[in-house]
Amino acid sequence: MTSTPTAAELLRSPSRPPAKLQTETFRTSRPSIVGPDEPSFPFPVVMRGAVQRGFGRGGRELGCLTANLPDESLAPMTTVAKPGIYYGYARVHFEEGKEGVPDADREVWPMVMSMGWNPYYKNEKLTAEVHIMHEYASEFYGVDMSVVVLGYIRPELDYISREALIEDIETDKRVALKSMNRPAYKQHMAKI
Repeated sequence: MTSTPTAAELLRSPSRPPAKLQTETFRTSRPSIVGPDEPSFPFPVVMRGAVQRGFGRGGRELGCLTANLPDESLAPMTTVAKPGIYYGYARVHFEEGKEGVPDADREVWPMVMSMGWNPYYKNEKLTAEVHIMHEYASEFYGVDMSVVVLGYIRPELDYISREALIEDIETDKRVALKSMNRPAYKQHMAKI
């Protein structure tokens, strides 16, 4: 991962490099499990911050709700990793004793995270958008969320259609779940 610029290095450059266009060949040649049998440098990376509102596109247009981390919480990741799609675990830290929060909403869940500029939408700002693989009872904007990033799935890509993007997002979720279904990954749930 060190042969390409980190997200922090790209942030300092006057322009960001264009993302590769997703192709049918890429889509059909994706592995079902990524990463070594246990997380290796630079992982694990832990980030924490209050969930911010994003553009609302994840749920509305893509069927994939996301929770955005604030800019100030991204440094542990942007200084060691390139833009792309990552996997790990997430926890939303609801206030102790807060009524109406199911116990399951307080647990640690698998996640996939897009860190970058989302080329399909031509974003101008680097974001970290976390999709937690759990259906929460309610929104949790402003509540602290922590994530432990354990591995890299793929680079950011541009897409010729929203359908192709959605297909890759669904594949990312399956790859993340299979990749984390190894003992050395599961033990990191306790770190957040």
